[in-house]
Amino acid sequence: MAMVQVLPCTTSGHHPQSQSTVEEEEEENDMCNSHMSLFAGLQTPYEVPEHIPMEGPLQTFVHVCHENGRWMSQLPEKLWDIPLYNLALPGSHDTMTYCLDKSSAVSGNESKLVKFLSKCLPCIVHPIIMKWSTTQVLTVTEQLEAGVRYLDFRIAHKANDPSTNLYFVHMVYTTVTVQVVPTLRTMWHLGHQVIVSYEEEVQLEKHCELWPPIPYWWGNKTSTRALIRYLERMKRMGRPGKFFVAGINLTENLRYILVHPFGSLKKMTLQSLPFLKIWIKQQYPGPKKNCINIIAGDFIGNNDFVKDVIELNTKINPPLHCQSELEQIALDS
Repeated sequence: MAMVQVLPCTTSGHHPQSQSTVEEEEEENDMCNSHMSLFAGLQTPYEVPEHIPMEGPLQTFVHVCHENGRWMSQLPEKLWDIPLYNLALPGSHDTMTYCLDKSSAVSGNESKLVKFLSKCLPCIVHPIIMKWSTTQVLTVTEQLEAGVRYLDFRIAHKANDPSTNLYFVHMVYTTVTVQVVPTLRTMWHLGHQVIVSYEEEVQLEKHCELWPPIPYWWGNKTSTRALIRYLERMKRMGRPGKFFVAGINLTENLRYILVHPFGSLKKMTLQSLPFLKIWIKQQYPGPKKNCINIIAGDFIGNNDFVKDVIELNTKINPPLHCQSELEQIALDS
């Protein structure tokens, strides 16, 4: 089973469901928002101790754990009747950025300033854009084999491109185009289960096979402490009733980039992972107000992220009536 969410690229710059109730400082971002996604609670609020630094030693390795490739089929029988939106599902943020095109023009949805600087100072600006746009190094196949079941695809058509090709995008376009085959019908006929969620209401009305948008809790934070506080605030407000994503991805802004001239999104992310790992391991999947569902992050091959999210499902205790039904089925057979 995999989940896919598609958002057509717009000039809004953020995950639309994430900030309307946040009181902390929020930086408006010009990122393009096209995604496709593939596919109990804490009794006390999670507090971030003030004396604990929120950055750890930089980990530079990325690995694939193939043991998690079939984790959903290996779930215990007691979880077979639990809705997918009450399970813990690992996801990747900006899934396709491992293949960004170094020679690509800046996306048409970026600010005029970024476009101007990229055109006037390409040798300086373009490498900086690449460092802060790349969020994954594993291919989409490797991510699925690692156990990821939510993929975040941002899709756009290149400006002034006479072809009908669509590309994945995150500030710049990818080297690969969006392949429209195999179709969903073909995938289903072959026994593959895919849920496709799309952000544009018009397309949802035209295509009944598409699922509605999946809310994404996007903190838009440069620090781990602020991101965790944001996620805990969202949990206190209550989880959505169906699928939703808690994004553990940090987000740079211009000031952060200027203060860290030799930095990158990878360094920023990997330094935060040990502390985000602590937060992840304290979460509970399920239907309760402060439970989680999908957790999506950057550079998902690091720090046992996928394994930690999958293991959250061991905390689920199905309702007694579900257990009795399963026991009765076993007796009848």
